[in-house]
Parts: sequence; C-alpha cells; structure tokens
Amino acid sequence: MTSLIDFTDPRDSSAPRLRHAFGQPRAILAAHSLDKVRPLLDAVEAAARAGAWALGYLRYEAAPAFDAALSAHAADGPLAWFAIHDAPLPWNGEPEGGAAVVDWHTLPERTAFDAAHSRIQQAIADGVLYQVNHTAQLRGRLAGDGRALFAALRRAQPGGYAAHIDCGGSDEDRVQVLSVSPELFFDWRGDEILTRPMKGTAPRGATPDEDAALAAGLRASPKERAENVMIVDLLRNDLSRIAEPHSVRVPALFHTQALPTVWQMTSDVVARTRTGTRLADVFAALFPCGSVTGAPKVEAMHMIRALEDGPRGVYCGAVGVVRPHVSPDGRHGIAATFNVPIRSIELKGSDARCGIGSGIVWGAGARDEWAEWAAKRAFVERASAPFDLLETLGLHDGELRHRSEHLARMRTAAAHFGHPWDESRIDACLDEFVRTHGQGAWRVRLLLNAQGAPRAEAAALAPTPEPVLLALADRPFLQAHSEFSRHKTTRRAHYAAFAPAAGSGVFDTVLYNEAGEITESTFGNLAMLIDGRWVTPPLACGLLPGVGRAVALHEGRVVEAVVRMQDLPRVQAWAFINSLRGWLKAQLVGHNPFSTQDKDAPAC
Repeated sequence: MTSLIDFTDPRDSSAPRLRHAFGQPRAILAAHSLDKVRPLLDAVEAAARAGAWALGYLRYEAAPAFDAALSAHAADGPLAWFAIHDAPLPWNGEPEGGAAVVDWHTLPERTAFDAAHSRIQQAIADGVLYQVNHTAQLRGRLAGDGRALFAALRRAQPGGYAAHIDCGGSDEDRVQVLSVSPELFFDWRGDEILTRPMKGTAPRGATPDEDAALAAGLRASPKERAENVMIVDLLRNDLSRIAEPHSVRVPALFHTQALPTVWQMTSDVVARTRTGTRLADVFAALFPCGSVTGAPKVEAMHMIRALEDGPRGVYCGAVGVVRPHVSPDGRHGIAATFNVPIRSIELKGSDARCGIGSGIVWGAGARDEWAEWAAKRAFVERASAPFDLLETLGLHDGELRHRSEHLARMRTAAAHFGHPWDESRIDACLDEFVRTHGQGAWRVRLLLNAQGAPRAEAAALAPTPEPVLLALADRPFLQAHSEFSRHKTTRRAHYAAFAPAAGSGVFDTVLYNEAGEITESTFGNLAMLIDGRWVTPPLACGLLPGVGRAVALHEGRVVEAVVRMQDLPRVQAWAFINSLRGWLKAQLVGHNPFSTQDKDAPAC
C-alpha cells in the first residue's frame, strides 16, 4: 500500500515540486455518511497541526455535507477518505517497464449528449442558470498494475497536481485514485488562500503557427472568456464567506496554459482568511469547485443530478494533502493543497472509470462541446496502452535515406509525448544496424519506447510496381486531428481499420476528415494534379507530416492546398508519397472519372 504525490508549487512554478511517497499509514479516516464529513476534516486538520501528513480525497457527492441545498446522487464509496502518516518518504518514482492497458468498453454517446445539451440551453434561456458543467463517465477494465497506469498518465499529462492514492483492500475491492489534474482547487497556507479555476478550452494545433493561433483565439473568444468570468465571480463570492473584508482579489485573469492535448484558460482568485477559519470552513465555502458545477452552484448541481445517471465519485471532488506549515513570521499552522480531480481515473479492482466534461453556456454549439470532450479525453487514450515512437526508413546499400529528417521528426514526437531523448544512443543503435545490414535494400523500423530505449528492426524491401491502386474510404476518418495521426507511433489501430482488404489489389486507402477534406492514406501522404499543378493537403486538415512529403514541398514538386471531396472529379492524376518508397504514380479506383492515369499529366 504505497501512495504518491507530485504537486507543482502553485505560488512559484520554479520552486521544487511537492514530491513524496507514503507507505503504510498509522491511521485511516473514512466518512461514509454526510454527518461524518466535517468531523473527519477536523480530525485531518488536528493531525496536521500535531505534525502529521494527511493524504486523501473527497467525492463530489460530499457536497451536501456542507450545504443541504447542494444536490448530488448517492455516493458509491466513502464520501471522504484520508490516510494519516507520521512523515512522507522519499519519492521512489514509478516502476520501469511496467505495462498497463485499459479497455474502455463504455464511452459517452452522442445522442445522449445532444439531448442533455438541448435541456441545458433551454434552462439557460428560461433564466434558471447561466452555466452547467455537464459530464459523463468512461468505463473500462484494467489489465496490469495501477502504478504502471499512473506512470503512463503522468507521461500523458505531465506537471500539475498528480497523486496516486492507494486505499488498500483485496484485489477485487482495492480502490485506487489516479489523478493527474492540471487544475488547482485551493492552496491554503496560514491565512493566505489561492484558488485557480480552469475554464475555457481549445485544442492544440498541428503546427506551431496553428497552435499559437488557437491559444490567441482562446484568449480572445467572447464565449470562453464569459465562461471563465462566470466561474471567477462564483469563486469570488465563495471566498468572501471565509475572507477578511475587502481581501478578495483577482490578480491574474485569462491566463492560457499549454497542456499536451488542449489549451486551458485559468484565472487566480486570492484572499486572506478570517482568524479562526478551519479546514472544514474552507471546504464549506468552496466545495465543489465552481468550475465543475456551473453557476449559480445550487441550480447547476440540481440540473447535473437530473442529467447525469449516477455519481461522479472522486472525479470533480478534491484530491490533496494537508501538512504542517511554518509561516515566514514563525507561526505554526497547516498547509492544505487540493486539486480538482479532472484528468483522473478511479479504480476498484480492475474496473476503471474516468469522467469527461465541459462547461456549457448560452449559445455553445453541441458540435464544438462534443469536440472539446474528445480533446480532453485524449490524455486517457494516450495512457491506456503502451506505445513506441516509430520511424520507417529506407536503407539502401548501407545508406539510410533522409536519416536526419526522420530523427528530427521523432525528436518532436518525443518532446510531445514526454519520451526521454538521447540522440547519441539512437545514433549508436542505427550505426550498429547499418553495419550489420550493409548490402541490399531494407525497410528499417526505428522504435523508441517510453523509457527512451531505441531498437531497430528490418525487413527486405522489394520494388513497388507502379501505378499503385488507391481506394476512397467509405466513411470519414474521425481521428484525423488526433495526436496519434500528427505523430508516428506504433498505435495504429485507427489506420488499420481503413486498410484495404487482403487480396483486393488495392495498395492503400485515401482518407478524408469530417469536414470532407482529403488528408492522407493509411501509411503515406498524397499528391493530386489539379488544374495543372501538383498539390498536397496542408497539415491543418489532419495528417502526418511525412518526410517524403516535406522533401517534395522543399523541392517545389508540390504545393499545399485543401482538396475537398467535391473536388475529386477535377483530379487529373494521383501520387502516393513517403520516404520509404518515394514518389509513386497512383490511380484512384471506383470513384474518380480520371481513374486511369492521364498519360499527358506531368510526372511531378
């Protein structure tokens, strides 16, 4: 029974992280009824004032313990749970090489989402409330170890306020909370309290320019700013219940924070707490955080209970640590730091659940909110199964084609996914491989695992007869903008689902996104001859930045242009491009009137 905590210092990002392990606790405190929650928090505070450390959580369903007007489903576990430790242990990290796979068998359904969205819009139109944070649960089954899953989650969502709380128990009933939340609920030290609500979301971009534009768009968006301000005002009002008069301030508003899969907007709300304020009073004033309820809080929570079919659990509650603290003027007290456990998984035995949601305001479009759910869900999809970074290179008589370009692309992917990068180690791996495969043509797969260890594999490379046959996908490629499409990895099930049937004679499948824009094929990029010039889709359409494609662009053989489904009759010729095979003449079968390569079309 080992728990871990790895919290950033919310007041000084350059300060050392609060990073500790915790072994067997000297005591466990659990509240199974509403009337036990406040006494439990009093006991936690007393233990910390006496020199102990307390690590634990409150479920979202604990809210009525502080205000009977706050509505929630019945909890399916302890409303509050804390382990009391005499002192923390040194951080011992996560296991090397451990594997964990989660099969998410139950996912949110779009029809149910659309129905809930309509009800929220009607309630806002009727003046019942201003905003509702609507959520749903992903449910799955874990194969592997919770510690390994926590390590994968931390790689998927680094920084922030991460905690792995192991509540113990038998294998079937063992409860573990794995939180890698980027959102601070509150940090209370002495009489200074800081809250940092997170409201406002935008996806990350496929290129640096697009990424910067999306961040700027988030900061400037009237809808996202309004969403943020509503929760800032709610937090200001909540803090005023425990604050010294005139001490509530908003020193930072509309700060954009870069996370691996999304941009998030945060604001700071601070105050000085009144003399005699207790930890239970802080929770009574603030819990649950307004960013996960909506505004006004009472009305929003009533609607949440009506819309959501079961308890949220630890998701949207609070996870944190309470510890002894000495203020700069020498006063002894406590420090309490809690996250809002979004980006979190709750395990009971091998059963896993993970909440996903968004704040919905007047005028919010169902399509955009659903896309936000998909962007937020990316962190758990990244962590749910191990994967390696991948580059496929051509090796011809001892020379690796476009070696530096492939390494540059893998380096970018390593930075994105948090894989350690030691280029000298990778160069040594490739050099040894070239030494033992110096003759002939080879297809080389260079792989880099999550621990930064490279390995290389090879298969003989035969010439590819031209023209190759391409077939149009029978449905949109919904993962076009996924990070597993922008970066090349061994996680390729989304591509494999579109692969041509064996024996069909088709070389590859032409993919298109939800907007009807041509993107790429399942293992290469595409070029199309339209109006006498060769074009290739821009990265913004959602595709892998292929090395062969980049070379063709640099040489001026192609230019970027959006090609839509309705443009296909205008395509005079096709080409398949990748670094391994180069530029291959292609034919699109079964759709394009120019299905036979135009003999008069320029080769490139």
